[in-house]
Amino acid sequence: MALPIKDQFKYWGIGLFVLLVVMWYLGNAILPYVTGAAIAYFLDPVADRLERMGCTRVLATVIITLVAVLVLIVLMLALVPTFISQLAALIAAAPEYSKQFQTFLQEQIPALMEPDSAIRKSLNSIAQTLSERSGDLANTVISSAFSLLDTLIFIVVVPVVSFYLLLDWDRMIAVIDGWLPRDHQETIRALATEVDRTLAGFVRGQTTVSAILGGFYAISLMLVGLQFGLVVGLIAGLISFIPYVGAVLGGILAIGLALFQFWAEPWWIAAVAGIFAMGQFLEGNFLTPNLVGRSVGLHPVWLMFALSVFGTLFGFVGMLIAVPLAATIGVFSRFGIRQYLLGRLYLGLGSRPDSEE
Repeated sequence: MALPIKDQFKYWGIGLFVLLVVMWYLGNAILPYVTGAAIAYFLDPVADRLERMGCTRVLATVIITLVAVLVLIVLMLALVPTFISQLAALIAAAPEYSKQFQTFLQEQIPALMEPDSAIRKSLNSIAQTLSERSGDLANTVISSAFSLLDTLIFIVVVPVVSFYLLLDWDRMIAVIDGWLPRDHQETIRALATEVDRTLAGFVRGQTTVSAILGGFYAISLMLVGLQFGLVVGLIAGLISFIPYVGAVLGGILAIGLALFQFWAEPWWIAAVAGIFAMGQFLEGNFLTPNLVGRSVGLHPVWLMFALSVFGTLFGFVGMLIAVPLAATIGVFSRFGIRQYLLGRLYLGLGSRPDSEE
C-alpha cells in the first residue's frame, strides 16, 4: 500500500530541508566536489561516445582527463599571466581614468564642474577612493583568486573528484535509479530526462557560446589595440553566460576605455563598438540558436533571479548550482501546472464523467 500523498510530501520536504542546511553550513568547503561533479556531468556524453567507439570506460576517462589537463595547462601558461597583469594594471589605472574624465567634463561642460557642484564633489570623492584603495583592491582580487592553499586544494581535488565520478557515472545513475519510489518511478525518470535535456541544451551550449564570444571579444579588442582588451574580452565572454548582461557590461567597459585611449581617433572607438555589435549579431542569429536552442525552458529573467538568490544564500557554490536548480524547478513547475490543468481543482466537479449535471 502506497504512502498517502501528505506523508510523501512530508518526508521529501524533510530531505530537502536537510540538504539545504548541509549546503548552508558546509559552504565553500564543498566547492571542489560540486565543481568536480559538474565537470563529470558535462563530460559524461563524451565518455559515452568514446565507449561506443570501442573504448572501455577506464580508457575513455583517462583520455578525457589527459586532454583536459593538457588544455588547462596550455590555457594557464598562455592566458593567466597576461590576464593577471592586465587586471592589476586596469585597477591601478582607474584613478587616472577618473581624473581624465573629470578634466573632460570640465572642458566640455564647465557649468557642471563648478567647485560646489554635486558632480565635482562626487568625482573628487571617487578619484580619492580609487587612489587610496586601488592597490589594496588589486592585491585583494589577486590574493583571493589565487590564495595558495585554496588554489592547491582546488587544483588537486577537482581533477581527482572529476576522474572518479566520470569513471563511475553510469553506475551511480543506475544505483540512484534503483532507489526511486516504485509508485513514481516512471514519472521521476521522465522529469529527470527533461531536466537533463534542459541542462544539456542550456549549460553545455551556453558554455560553448561564452567561450566563443570571450575569444572573439578578446582577440578582436587586442587586434584594434585596446589596452586591457584581453581582460575586457574574457570578462564579457564569461558574463555572457547571463543573457545580454555580458555584452552590455563588456561593451560599456570597452567603449569607456576606448574613449580615453582613442579620443583623437574616433574610428577606433567605432571599431570597438562594432566588435560588440558584431558579437551580439553572431550570438543572437547563429551561436545561441544552434548551440543552445530556443526551447530549453530557462527564461533570462528567471536565470538571473536564480543566480542572484542562490549566490546570496550559498555564495559561489550557490552560483554553481543555480542553473541546475533553476532548470529543475522550472521542469517541476511545468509538470505541476500540467497536473493542475488536468486536475479537479482546475476542471471542477462538472468535469467528472459520472457527473449528474
